Amino acid sequence: MNVFFVSLGCDKNLVDSEEMLGLLVERGIQITDDEEAADIIVVNTCSFIHDAMEESVQVLLEMAGYRANGNCRALIVTGCLAQRFKGDILEEIPEIDAVIGTGAFDRLGQVLDRVLEGEKVLHVVPPEGPPRPGSQRIVTTGGHYEYLKIAEGCDKHCTYCVIPSLRGSYRSVPMEQLLAQARRLAEGGGRELILVAQETTLYGVDLYGEKSLHRLLKELCAIPELSWIRVLYCYPEEIYPELIETIKTEKKICHYLDLPIQHASDRILKLMGRRTTREKLEALIGGLRAAIPDIALRTTLITGFPGETREDHAKLLDFVDRMAFDRLGVFTYSREDGTPAAVMEGQIDEKVKEARKAEIMELQQEISLDKGQARIGRVVEAVVEGKVADEDAYVGRTYADTPGVDGYVFIHTSADLMSGDFVRVRVTGALEYDLIGEIDDEDEYAE
Repeated sequence: MNVFFVSLGCDKNLVDSEEMLGLLVERGIQITDDEEAADIIVVNTCSFIHDAMEESVQVLLEMAGYRANGNCRALIVTGCLAQRFKGDILEEIPEIDAVIGTGAFDRLGQVLDRVLEGEKVLHVVPPEGPPRPGSQRIVTTGGHYEYLKIAEGCDKHCTYCVIPSLRGSYRSVPMEQLLAQARRLAEGGGRELILVAQETTLYGVDLYGEKSLHRLLKELCAIPELSWIRVLYCYPEEIYPELIETIKTEKKICHYLDLPIQHASDRILKLMGRRTTREKLEALIGGLRAAIPDIALRTTLITGFPGETREDHAKLLDFVDRMAFDRLGVFTYSREDGTPAAVMEGQIDEKVKEARKAEIMELQQEISLDKGQARIGRVVEAVVEGKVADEDAYVGRTYADTPGVDGYVFIHTSADLMSGDFVRVRVTGALEYDLIGEIDDEDEYAE
């Protein structure tokens, strides 16, 4: 049998999808990229915000057409939408054969057997207990970069967020399991390992009684095949001295941190349930840049949160201007049922949210262009992602660029390069978010 797999949402969801693909391959099922030829279709859904939920529903409706009129014998829904809406999905889209929640994806094989025997299955359980990484994982990122999910769930309970109800409390994956998985990924060709979780900075607190991300990073750096190790989703209030020192001193760790800050008005931060203040954020950012001068900092913001005034928005703009993040993304606030923020007074009109988002991104575009132009003439190390069609040029990324969310460096060369190659690039130009360069053969420092 053939399976067609759709993975929606974040990179953490992608790791779950790769685990599920591994479970199916272990049962002798083939992977296909043709939905019309698939005997089995699995959709791993997202419902973090309204737009993600809408995308999940549209994909499900599209796949339901193949179940009703095509070759498909089993349509299975997994992930956050499945956990959130459970039996409603089966009622609303009768072509769906099974719904599997976030706490039960390791039961995919058994559920599939029941579906193929003609049974409708709803298998949604509370998301609790230790995460269970599979023995075989099918990497779908191309192989030279791979994600390592180090924990599941979240204990923060920010007032706008549904994740704790969908993914459960914070549970770290034991270090020995992570190291074994990382070695398999590296032996399979992985050169860049990207650590993800709902929050990476708390790794190990539940297992070892203290924050242990720095210990995990040091162990990962000992894997010889790895060239880059990147850390995402570091809550600013949980960053600690040993982590900063490890990032500074271990050569394989990218000088890059993703800090989900969300806002800079103390009043809005408090309404969001965030556990920091603008003063603390500025002190942290200053400390990181003092300790690691070439560190690239990325953040995400939410605009249009309930009660956000023009003054609050002006404070956020001023913060963005002063902090000059290397990378920045903005979401408009999404009103999610079941969250405290959904019933707060002062809900903001969608047009206002979008206008405030556009204003922030316009400012960030200027900051990004200035930073890019400042790199002209420098030599940077880049990993090759692929070739530009019909041109003597390749697309690559520097240490300051996470795949799928940050920019690229366009490398002009007549040389034959392969995805995953690390090359030295002299920067010759800059766009708003991307760099332009050429291969540099001179024996000098690459940042």
